[in-house]
Amino acid sequence: MSAALDETGGRRSPIEEALVHVALVLATIAALYPVLWVVSLALSHGESSAGRVLPIPEHLSLGNFREVVGTHDRATGAWIFGRQLANSLLVSLSTAAVGVAIATPAAYALARFRFAGRERGVFLLMATQMFPGVATLVPLYLILEKLHLLDSRAGLVLVYATTAVPFCIMQLRSAFESIPVDLEEAAMVDGASRFQAFLRVALPAARPSIAVTSLFAFMGAWNEFILAATLLSREEAFTLPVALQRYVGEHGASWGHFAAGALIVSVPVMALFYVAQRHIVSGLTAGGVKG
Repeated sequence: MSAALDETGGRRSPIEEALVHVALVLATIAALYPVLWVVSLALSHGESSAGRVLPIPEHLSLGNFREVVGTHDRATGAWIFGRQLANSLLVSLSTAAVGVAIATPAAYALARFRFAGRERGVFLLMATQMFPGVATLVPLYLILEKLHLLDSRAGLVLVYATTAVPFCIMQLRSAFESIPVDLEEAAMVDGASRFQAFLRVALPAARPSIAVTSLFAFMGAWNEFILAATLLSREEAFTLPVALQRYVGEHGASWGHFAAGALIVSVPVMALFYVAQRHIVSGLTAGGVKG
């Protein structure tokens, strides 16, 4: 009887339920195991974790975190980690702001207006997403050199924007297309201009998508390593992913410090994702067209 109910969409049998739960638990363990090793290495100061199956440190210590956060310049005594953290935050936030600010009106125009070259423009934007950022490294390097923006945060933001803007436009274009035109037409019938309808109707309705797009643009700039490592040469100009490289050298690696730094780098992204997720969930149920 239970098998028949299962074939017709009824409840699963207790054995099937148990197998599903076991599979989910195993998948969760497999996903969390590498993360637990990173946490274990970060909390295991001055000891090797090799040869153990369970990622549990024998002696808990925050020494790795203190040494990573307390990194100072030997010559000047400046707080290098604080400067690098500020660099990462400034570059990532600026990239997200530039990407969304440019992409929002462009995406709205592509979604609402019909003009010559619209389809080709969309195709070219999609084509830019097919190539990794490192493929454009040489021309970007030459452009920054001509503009005297090498080894600067402004130059890095400009480089990241070359990939963030097309991505944001494609994301927000789909968001604006999903918003019913009836909402804007109703506002314009009541006397609003096209710009007012965009500002007061389309933008609030697209807020969840804008939050998600901003988050991904921020994450792309925050986690990027290759371009930053190539375009930056001064230690005080490094972003955090580049700064972590010094813990893994050609002749050895300080995995404890690297793990501690990796966890510190992950905290802002997780915090922003949590905040953005709350706004997204609250915004998904807002608005609508009544029949």
